[in-house]
Amino acid sequence: MKHSYKLVLFSAIFFAVGSFTANAQTVTGSIGNATFTPGKSVRATVVLSLPGGLHANSRYPGNEYAIPTTVRATAKGVRVGAVSYPRGQNRKFEFSSETINVYEGRTAFGFNITVPANYTAKTLRVSVSVKYQACTNEVCYPPKSKEITLTARSQ
Repeated sequence: MKHSYKLVLFSAIFFAVGSFTANAQTVTGSIGNATFTPGKSVRATVVLSLPGGLHANSRYPGNEYAIPTTVRATAKGVRVGAVSYPRGQNRKFEFSSETINVYEGRTAFGFNITVPANYTAKTLRVSVSVKYQACTNEVCYPPKSKEITLTARSQ
């Protein structure tokens, strides 16, 4: 009976630590200097930050079983351009016979927002969804999706 109690306690601690690490990723972003001008384009940036010991598969991981990172941005009344995905790093992991292209640490994704000249709203809101799968060198966590809203004010 004492041994099963220790196993349950160890399992609870292991999963609590693993869950904390898996939830430590953040997604942040901004639109230019937080302002926009109707009739002009402005650059937006979204940043996926992963703590040490974690990585996420890049947009093009090079492995058919690896879930790629995707960034989707939408807004009403403006045109959102294609997302620029940075190159990842090719890494070799024990669980794969081939290298996998991954993002580590802080990874920035950019896109342009074209604001029409007749845009009358004082605030621009862009909804962004970042889908990724965080992994350690030994195990991958279930895929996640984090949503944020970027805002900017008219100049």
